[in-house]
Amino acid sequence: MTAMAEPRIFVVDDEAETRELIGDYLVMHGFDVRLLEDGARMREQMTLERPDLIVLDLNMPGEDGLSIVRSLKAVTDVPVIMLTATASLVDRVVGLELGADDYLAKPCELRELLARIRSVMRRAGNKPAARADEPGQPRREIRFGTKWLDLDAQSLRSDDGDEQPLVHSEFSLLKAFAENPRRVLSRERLLDLASARDSEPFDRAVDVRITRIRKKIEPDPARPTVIRTVRGAGYMFSPD
Repeated sequence: MTAMAEPRIFVVDDEAETRELIGDYLVMHGFDVRLLEDGARMREQMTLERPDLIVLDLNMPGEDGLSIVRSLKAVTDVPVIMLTATASLVDRVVGLELGADDYLAKPCELRELLARIRSVMRRAGNKPAARADEPGQPRREIRFGTKWLDLDAQSLRSDDGDEQPLVHSEFSLLKAFAENPRRVLSRERLLDLASARDSEPFDRAVDVRITRIRKKIEPDPARPTVIRTVRGAGYMFSPD
């Protein structure tokens, strides 16, 4: 996306009225919007252009939103905001486990959806002005267990250079830990540091993200030693 380009949003929802309502509102606020009725149309459109964010309904006939999130996150790091009519805790937890960046219950307040979109996009686009590969610019890398976190590239890689998929909410949490080593951070403090606060108290959101991160960085995710649980207090990053 160039500096002058309008951010491009895909709105994927099988309900035409909902698609158009969200689309009209986002266009009014300066977004370039594509209205798509299902996952197949979304994938077709992605062969033509890359979105900056996807607003995705979870409860669609045929291929549901959770299946779309799973396949999408396997090949791209485009941020996803889930919309769920049931407001089901299970849907939210599974969606976050699959890599979604945020969620909102339907029918959603359009002003809140706009705020969520802007918040997720800020996190997704929060890259420093100086590139790490420019001459004279040292790379800022932090060791997290079996991986290296590159703060400038916002990526996670192994010692042999293979990059590990990392969604923006996971990077934000890892960055918060990197900036606060050997300090116990409560779930609420982590949400504040990662700018990832949900619309309601939802400790499970942090727990789900930490579980995903541990699978990527811990030598033994079942016995975490890099990001440790401090019972009754929160989590702590213990560097080697």
